[in-house]
Amino acid sequence: MNELAILNAMQAWHNPVLDPLVAVFTSTSNHGELWILLGIVLLCFRRTRKAGAGVLVAVALGAVVTNLTIKPLLMRPRPCDVNAAVAMIVPRPSGSSFPSGHTTAAFAAAAALWFARKPAAPAGLIAGVTVAAALMGISRMYCYVHYPTDVLAGAIVGTLAGLAAARLMDALWKQRAKPSIPRGPAGSDYPAGTDSPNNPDDGRGPGAPEIRP
Repeated sequence: MNELAILNAMQAWHNPVLDPLVAVFTSTSNHGELWILLGIVLLCFRRTRKAGAGVLVAVALGAVVTNLTIKPLLMRPRPCDVNAAVAMIVPRPSGSSFPSGHTTAAFAAAAALWFARKPAAPAGLIAGVTVAAALMGISRMYCYVHYPTDVLAGAIVGTLAGLAAARLMDALWKQRAKPSIPRGPAGSDYPAGTDSPNNPDDGRGPGAPEIRP
C-alpha cells in the first residue's frame, strides 16, 4: 500500500464532529505555539524550570533542522498538491512536505521531557505531552497535508532535538551548580582562610614576620 492510499483510507474517518476538533488542534502548532507556551509555563515553576528551558531549546533546534535545512533541500510536494480533489479542513499549507514541522516540534517538546534529569519532569506531564505529540502527527495525515514518512521523519528529528536540548540543559545546570571559591583579602590569589606560601603552617597571611621562640 503506498502512502497516498493510506491517506485516502484515513479520509473515511472524517465526520462533522471530528473535523473541527482536529482542525483546531493541529492549528495550535502552526508555528510551534502550543509547545512554546508549554515551555514558558514550565519555566515559571522551580521544579520544572530546567525541563521548560529544554522544551524551548528543543523546539528551536527542531525548527532549524526541519524548516531551515531539510525542507528547502528536498522540497517534497504535499499530498494535497498531488491529489487536489480531496476536500481540505485546514488552509492548504505552502512549503515542502518532508519532514512534518508540526510533528518535529511536538516530539521535540516530548523528548525534552523524556530525557530531563535532576529533576526529572513529572510522569503525568510526560505521558500527556507524548500522547499529544502522537496525535499531532496523526492530525497532519488526517488533514491530508503530510505523508506517513513525513510524520515519521519529524518524530525522529524532534526526538533527537529533544535529546540534544536535555543534554545541553544538564551541562548548563551542572556549570551553574559549581561552587565559587572566595578569594583572599586584598585581591590575593589564595582563598580566604588558607595558608600562604610564605607562611604555610601558621595561616597568618603573606608577609607576616617570622616568630622565633
